[in-house]
Amino acid sequence: MVLGKGTWLFVGAMVVAWMVLSGPSAPSGALDAGSLPAEAVRDVVPNRVMTWNLCNPCETGNDDRAAEIATFAPQVVGLQEACVGDVEQIRDYLENLHGLVYHVEYGAVLRNWGRCGGAPWNPGGYGQAILSAAPMTDVVTEEYPDGGSEDRGYMAVTTTVAGRPVRVFNTHLAERRQEAVRADQVAVLAKEVARHDPAIVIGDFNAVPDASELTRMWKLAADADPQCHPSPTATCEPTTDWQSKFDYVFLRGYVPLNRRVHPNAASDHHVLYADLDPA
Repeated sequence: MVLGKGTWLFVGAMVVAWMVLSGPSAPSGALDAGSLPAEAVRDVVPNRVMTWNLCNPCETGNDDRAAEIATFAPQVVGLQEACVGDVEQIRDYLENLHGLVYHVEYGAVLRNWGRCGGAPWNPGGYGQAILSAAPMTDVVTEEYPDGGSEDRGYMAVTTTVAGRPVRVFNTHLAERRQEAVRADQVAVLAKEVARHDPAIVIGDFNAVPDASELTRMWKLAADADPQCHPSPTATCEPTTDWQSKFDYVFLRGYVPLNRRVHPNAASDHHVLYADLDPA
């Protein structure tokens, strides 16, 4: 059967219309930001800092993790229990699906095939990562002399939050029931934090606010929640599924405007963010 020119033009128009209405069918990693509808592109909140332990291993898709971050669109987000490959995918999803563009730096202190996959002879990096809407400089990655039952460390970058240059630290301390190890780790971290003002220290400290191992941190900085301090009578909102506050945004030289703890299905740790006074 031979179709006339007008029929072919009609068919072509219908195909184009179907493609526009159905949207992209490729995985999000294959999209580019230029293909997004205008309403999908928005800016980060320039005075917002977020910390989140991703939970690893957990049966969670990186698209879901990216969606959690995009919900709050922080200027800076520190991730713990992060595989380099996962963070790369999260970053791609944030840009391609949510229109949020971040720089990234890694503080991987462990190469672990069981957690992060990769080739047996080249397992994926595991540790911390920082995503920042502004460029980062003076990147430092340090492994604690004693990680406890698993290698642990901290990373630090200089970036911009609330219009000010600031040193941002991201850490993950030793697991529970290793108080003495955490105390030594905090001593290492606090010595470096003390050199900087302003400074923001975020992460999973694996310790409740009145734990003795956090004493040195409390001497240097305050929690983003003014009601939370190292006292058994303080009101500190839990940041984990087991109703403990383990995650912190410690502030040095910044005043918090507000903060939020957000339980989610993607991790056993809640999203925690703080909005900071730009003054």
